[in-house]
Amino acid sequence: MPLNRRTMLQAGAGAALLPAFGAEAAESVLRVATTMADIPLTTGQPSQGGEGQRFIGYQVYDCLINWDLSKRDVSARHRPGLALSWEVDRETRRVWTFRLRPGVKFHDGSDFTAADVVWNLDKLMQREAPQYDQAQMVQAATYIAPIAEYRALDPMTVQITTKAPDAVFPYQVSSIFISSPRRWEEMGRDWNRVAQRPSGTGPWMLERVVPRQRADLVRNPNYWDKDRIPKSDRQVLLTVPDANTRVSALLSGQVDWIEAPPPDALPRLRQAGMQIVTNLYPHIWPYQLSTLPDAPTRDLRVRRALNLAVDREGLVTLLGGTAMPAQGMVNPGHPWFGNPPFKLRHDKAEARRLLAEAGYNARNPLRIKFGISTSGSGQMQPLPMNDFIQQNLAEVGVQLEFEVLEWEALRGRRRAGAFAPENKGLSGINNSWGFWDPDIGLIATSWSRLRPPQGFNWGAFEDPEADALASAAKLAFDREEQDRLLSKLHERIVDQAMWLWVVHDLNPRALGPKVRGFTQAQSWFQDLTPVHVG
Repeated sequence: MPLNRRTMLQAGAGAALLPAFGAEAAESVLRVATTMADIPLTTGQPSQGGEGQRFIGYQVYDCLINWDLSKRDVSARHRPGLALSWEVDRETRRVWTFRLRPGVKFHDGSDFTAADVVWNLDKLMQREAPQYDQAQMVQAATYIAPIAEYRALDPMTVQITTKAPDAVFPYQVSSIFISSPRRWEEMGRDWNRVAQRPSGTGPWMLERVVPRQRADLVRNPNYWDKDRIPKSDRQVLLTVPDANTRVSALLSGQVDWIEAPPPDALPRLRQAGMQIVTNLYPHIWPYQLSTLPDAPTRDLRVRRALNLAVDREGLVTLLGGTAMPAQGMVNPGHPWFGNPPFKLRHDKAEARRLLAEAGYNARNPLRIKFGISTSGSGQMQPLPMNDFIQQNLAEVGVQLEFEVLEWEALRGRRRAGAFAPENKGLSGINNSWGFWDPDIGLIATSWSRLRPPQGFNWGAFEDPEADALASAAKLAFDREEQDRLLSKLHERIVDQAMWLWVVHDLNPRALGPKVRGFTQAQSWFQDLTPVHVG
């Protein structure tokens, strides 16, 4: 379906009104309008993509390895979480030992031990385990995929063995959230009941959930990291998928913070005294392309033509400067960028030439369909952006049709892979992507053996050179060598136009004039513990 202003207005017209607030005057409250249409899963592994991890995962829970989100001038790095240290066996390079942090308590008051880590891995990996949860397993499938076995060596030491040597395994560990077995028992071993009163070890505790409307988090005064005990008493997360509704809520004082403000509202927000915060971070807004035999995008000439047809500078202007033109999966200057021989640029003449060489012309136009969402985690402004791309492609003779889906439904299509029956007829999907992790960013998107559900190679891209580089990067435990291999891999996938890369998001947020303490990290995730209103 073609996108136009009428389509966008219809999408916005269905946005729910903000729920009324209770009496919170005596508390310090931070009210956040997210882009999500529903509250993520609260039981451990959140749904709703990276935004679900940001607002539920890393707030209510910890992982064995956490992220340092305290700096804005360097890329976020790992730091100890529930594990004080970790190391891999030098001989096998498969056996990882995690020495756990003593004195940590879950929100329910129970002590955190190695047995809890094993219980949580059983929850995700052992179908016969009483606590196994299919919903959480789906969200964690790619993070647990490398794991062969695991055990507690003693009350404060866990050993995890991977299926093969895997130098990037710590990145997977930093997305496995640890929830309380005692709370599950207390709630009658019913995950649906746990969802209303989950228990993690994180700096925030979930007090209540209203599906599709709001979640209330309260400060955990006993958090193990005393420097990160929240400055606000309460945090209210609201589901506001419509961008204009988020803006109205901020301007009217109903919220203190909004995600992804629309570009055309930025001057008005600044004039009203709002703080507009941006920063470069590891994120790309692309179309993941199918290379299945029946997909037009299997042809390299077509994939390159699509990349040449896009006016990225024009789109950045449309976005009010809150994005940067993409030159590949990662940004120039990144250790993995390298020097791709195929240069992403706006060249309509070359795009038309490549399409003609592939057999497409005015009498036989290229017709393709992409799956897109109306909103969602990291999707920026998907409706006007897709409208812009549709017009760009029309200028070189490409007829682009959209299948418009709700965000979580689109994520389900992405997890299924291009080869799934429900994706038949799709040449691509518009699923924004992060590259904070070598696996997620490059290896698992390009290695032919890592198609869903094992990895993120949605389009079944297959290239022997990329496979060899991805395999070698997995085995490179030396960081400099790994960076070198990843830069070669990036050069190759850009040369092969694996995806249609559009822009890097500068992650704009709008904060009320009284919001204090926020440092926007170079990460998809953010730390809200220092933030307060006053």
